[in-house]
Amino acid sequence: MPTAAQLLGLIKSHAQGDEERFHALTLQLAASEERRGHGKLAEDLRRLADAALEQRRTATESAGKAIPLARPRGDLAGLMSAGYPKTRLNHLVLPAATERQLGRIVEEQRQRWKLREHGLSPRQKILLVGPPGSGKTMTAAALSGELGLPLFSILLHGLITKFMGETAAKLRLVFDAIAQTRGVYLFDEFDAIGGHRGADNDVGEARRILNSFLQFLEEDESESLIVATTNHPELLDRALFRRFHLIVEYELPTRPLIIETMKTRLLTFDIGHVDWDQVADAAEGLSHADLIRAAEDAAREAILERGPSLDTTSLVTAVRQRSNVIGERNAGPKQPPSPPSSHSRRRRAVSD
Repeated sequence: MPTAAQLLGLIKSHAQGDEERFHALTLQLAASEERRGHGKLAEDLRRLADAALEQRRTATESAGKAIPLARPRGDLAGLMSAGYPKTRLNHLVLPAATERQLGRIVEEQRQRWKLREHGLSPRQKILLVGPPGSGKTMTAAALSGELGLPLFSILLHGLITKFMGETAAKLRLVFDAIAQTRGVYLFDEFDAIGGHRGADNDVGEARRILNSFLQFLEEDESESLIVATTNHPELLDRALFRRFHLIVEYELPTRPLIIETMKTRLLTFDIGHVDWDQVADAAEGLSHADLIRAAEDAAREAILERGPSLDTTSLVTAVRQRSNVIGERNAGPKQPPSPPSSHSRRRRAVSD
């Protein structure tokens, strides 16, 4: 049976119109009933809570009103940001195998009660691995958009502190929120806290942070999706890979995906005269994000100069300019010339 505090919380949140809080409390009640062995009742509560929340969002969107966000409050305000992305999986241009993996995750979440009826759970801890700009962060937004769940991005600069034990305490707050409010929780550039414990620059506090994260991740039985991304999988502690239900690998776009990505971004433009083979040659090695930026650069110039029509030259120029920017960024800042040594200064003085 629900406690008096749970009933009061449900009634108060409903009376105040705080649907996100009402949804979270209903999920807590479902978890409590499941621990008592009332699995069918727990699943019915979850299903009704999700259906009510989705119905309200649909009605709100139809009325043209802004969707209320489940905004972090109190201590959580500096640890995560929240939003409701409109991104969908069909906005991403990914290899077919990756699309199938992500589509399966969405289906498992949408029909998780079917899995639970047979003693199974949907996969909800996902690690995305690949180079910068390959679509990892956008994937988290797409999962959020597909499921109609808020996207909570963990702010690592607010999470990690220099004080012993404080980061672990903040991690506990984050995982408490994961358990209480269903959503997609994104740990971007995850290697900042998931570096392997044998690293040369490892310190005791870093090990404690990682151990705490491993423990919280292992204990998590929430309804939320936990998505971590990294550009450097070689830096991650090996124990982390065992904690995730699915590891999705991203790569730089192949030639067909280069063309598809740019065509998708330029759907509203006249691109009938573009030689896409030339564009793909120039764009080889660029990430998904850089291809989109290059397409947008060419589109802006076209709109200002001649209207919504693009040719091969404008796209190739935009792609090469983007490649040059990437090359300069990877090369790093130029080093200033070294000051002359005392020996060379003495030689110049003698020659003068």
